[in-house]
This record gives sequence, C-alpha cells and structure tokens, in this order.
Amino acid sequence: MISENSNCLIIFTRNPELGVGKRRLAKTVGDEAAFEIYKFLLAHTRQITKDLKATKQVWYSEQVHKNDAWDHMLYDKYVQEGADLGIRMEHAFQEAFKNHDHVIIIGSDLQDMNQADLEKAFEQLESHDAVIGPAEDGGYYLLGFTKKLVQGVFQDKEWGAATVLEKTLGNLKNVNYAVLEERNDVDYYEDIKDIPVFQQFLKHI
Repeated sequence: MISENSNCLIIFTRNPELGVGKRRLAKTVGDEAAFEIYKFLLAHTRQITKDLKATKQVWYSEQVHKNDAWDHMLYDKYVQEGADLGIRMEHAFQEAFKNHDHVIIIGSDLQDMNQADLEKAFEQLESHDAVIGPAEDGGYYLLGFTKKLVQGVFQDKEWGAATVLEKTLGNLKNVNYAVLEERNDVDYYEDIKDIPVFQQFLKHI
C-alpha cells in the first residue's frame, strides 16, 4: 500500500474490453478502433499520473485487475460502487477523505491533459474549497475538493449531457472554487478526427 499523504488522485476507469465502453465513439470508428483508442488513452493517463506526488487510486468499473498495466506499487486499486456515475464518484470521494485532505477525481479519456494540470489542481486546493476542469462538451474532466464534498454536487445530473458543468458550477456557487483550463474529453469521432495523434487509429474511416 502507498503511504498516506494529504493529496489523493482518484482515477475512474472502465475495464478495457472489446465491444464495451466508448460506445458513442464506436458508432463511427467501429469496436476495434474504439478499443485501441481507449487503451491508448489509458496509457496516456498512466504516463501523466505515475510520477505525481499523491496517493493514486484506480477505481475500476467492473473488477480489479491485479496484474495489469496499472503498477500496484504506484496505484491502489478499487471497484466502483453504485447504481450511477454520481453515486460511484461520491463513494470514492468519501473513502478517500478518510485519509486525505485534498481529493481530485479524473477520468481516463483525456489526451490533452498532462501532469502539470494535475499539479496545478492540487495547488489550487491549498487555497480553495474546490477545483473544476471544464470539458469542451459541457461536462468536466476533473473535480476536486478540500476535506469534504459540496452538497448536491453528484445529485440530479444527466451524466454525459452538456448540462453537467453548468449544474455543477451551480452547486459550487457558495464556496470558493478555482477553474482550470478547458480540455477535450474524448467521447465522439468529432473529438479526435482532426488531432494528429489519433490518425493512426482512423485510417479505415
């Protein structure tokens, strides 16, 4: 296990499986390309988090893979619990807050996020109650809190819709929060079709 410290990074990930996950992307690029793209994004997420000075937790959608590419010496591993994304995220935060003061959650499908973004987010939590990273699609790619969650932040959201960011900012209106730079959350073909690094997966389009 990793020693406790004040910062904890929660990484939400879906167990990589052909034909499962990235369904909106797969409608255009096909199952195999969507699978390869997701594995590429997972590798990028590992690259930008492995050296981060924080306790790092990987929360799998289905089951823990003990001997996969997520090094168990660097990442603590858990299974998400709850009927929808909001409940699962809230549970993960509650568990992390038992041992850490600053907790941030990210997904595993951002190619334009880097380690510096994560370091900046933790720095913001030194002087703010919350930090949020807006995604181009109207959601968010990062959310973090100091010592406790803001009430309602994971309730009454249509996850995946363009209203998530606006509603979440409404939940944060009474606390001191910081906003990071906007990033591109990969869900659709349109999100990647003009980005050079993804062209290797799109030659069949």
